[in-house]
Amino acid sequence: MNSETKQCQNCKNQFTVESDDFAFYEKIKVPVPTFCPDCRMQRRFAWRNERALHRNVCAKTGKKIISGFAPDSGLKVYDREVWWSDAWDPMAYGVDYDFSKPFFKQWKELFAKTPHPAVFNTQTTNCDYTQYTGNMKDAYLVSASWGGENLAYSARVQFCRDIFDAFAVYDSELCYEDVGVFKSSRTHFSQNCESCMDGIFLYDCRGCTNCVGCTGLRNMSYCIFNQPYSKEDYLRKIKELKINTYTGIREVREKFEALKQSQVRKYAMLVKCERSTGDNMQNVADSKNCFDIAGEIRNCKFIQNGTKLLTDSYDGYGVGAGVDLLYEAFDSGVEGSRQLFCMTVYGSHDATCSFNCHGCGNIFGCIGLRNKEYCIFNKQYTKEEYEKLVPKIIKHMNEMPYVDEKDRIYKYGEFFPIGLSPFGYNETAAQDFLPVTKEVAQMMGFNWRDSKAPEHQPTLLAQNLPDDIENSSAEIIKENIGCLSCAKAYRIIPKEYQFLKQFHLPLPRFCPECRHQARLKLRNPLKLWKRSCKCNKKHTHHTGKCHNEFETSYAPDRSEIVYCESCYNAEVA
Repeated sequence: MNSETKQCQNCKNQFTVESDDFAFYEKIKVPVPTFCPDCRMQRRFAWRNERALHRNVCAKTGKKIISGFAPDSGLKVYDREVWWSDAWDPMAYGVDYDFSKPFFKQWKELFAKTPHPAVFNTQTTNCDYTQYTGNMKDAYLVSASWGGENLAYSARVQFCRDIFDAFAVYDSELCYEDVGVFKSSRTHFSQNCESCMDGIFLYDCRGCTNCVGCTGLRNMSYCIFNQPYSKEDYLRKIKELKINTYTGIREVREKFEALKQSQVRKYAMLVKCERSTGDNMQNVADSKNCFDIAGEIRNCKFIQNGTKLLTDSYDGYGVGAGVDLLYEAFDSGVEGSRQLFCMTVYGSHDATCSFNCHGCGNIFGCIGLRNKEYCIFNKQYTKEEYEKLVPKIIKHMNEMPYVDEKDRIYKYGEFFPIGLSPFGYNETAAQDFLPVTKEVAQMMGFNWRDSKAPEHQPTLLAQNLPDDIENSSAEIIKENIGCLSCAKAYRIIPKEYQFLKQFHLPLPRFCPECRHQARLKLRNPLKLWKRSCKCNKKHTHHTGKCHNEFETSYAPDRSEIVYCESCYNAEVA
């Protein structure tokens, strides 16, 4: 089938459905989407609350708990350990399908009465203040991460130890304020680096050790602002820079940012990728418009934050770990197949329109099930009954669709409406990557949750912190520090103070949320533009201006110098 142009029923912009898209939709037997890729991504993100935590009460035991669900969400929330126990039965909430009401209206009713775990974590120890994490120990305010120990204030970190204030850091240790760093140790304030050690303020460096304020270096040591030094001169110069002080860090940062601005940028961070478009990808083939994915990923499209062994899948966020034929899902995968319109569904096959189900097969519209088969709305059916009823439900979804307050129509083939999300838009990943104001969110029919008044008032202003940590004491952990940006109170936790002390790093002047937002600003948007190479130097493949074109996450109006891969390799790699 040829490509077709469609109009998004949400933003009204046009989008293209390619011939290979039609083939995928036919393969999984779903209709062509009526929302454009960006609006589909926004809709998924608005269902995933990664970092907004609330004080709540377990509806089963009365125990005070920390939860991603607010007390006013109207949901029945259980302590995580209770939810995973045999103290309750999700099948007890099962209901018959009602052909007099739209599917999503019925699903919302089941969602409201079925218990939910306080947080979505698995195989964790001492990780009460984390969300969407697994295989982790001693973590605090960590989200969307897997594998690690002694972590804090981080997101999208995998297989790391002793990491603080990081975003998208992998297989690394003893890192601080890093973004997009791989297989590194003792790197601080660094971005887009690999296999580096003992570096501060590095950008796009590989295999470098003992470097400060450097960009685009390969296998270098003892460099400061890209200038090499002897070991003795390097150590002397480091003392002069006073990077153990907040003042020194600020001055080095300013010079580093100026140097980084002049650094040639590769159009995309693609490592061992073939016939693929997107950014921050490793070991990917035949995949389009994907971001932050790595590990034997094949034939995918519109995936964000995907991990190993993900194949033949579209429209996913936080997905992978051995799954194929996944579509319109988040936080799902793990040795499964055909997970369609699912949220937090692990180890399951042929799961459709389901939430937080594990080890299941042939389920439709289910919530909270474990190791079940042939269930609809948490009710058990025989194989024959299930296979007869599901087509009738799909037909009913098309004949009696759910229509939201903005007249958006949800037939079979659409993900869950944003308006049904139990979270405020501003609590979710949508606000991190597609931010809007409260007024815009409400105009678009999205939920919004206003922040409560702070529980604590500052006892010490950030501007009054000592310039270097040596002039502080462990008593600082008792202070409520007023953030330089938002003025909200935050604290230095004990293991954070020990880490900063170990590496002679100054105390942070901003609260964890403001630090997180600052790291997000270092990342390009999850969007591609068509551009041409900015190189006008003579290289083996061209003289004069290079005419290579590519898709890049650097918008055309940005000032960075963006090169094609050939020109970048000729000058940097």
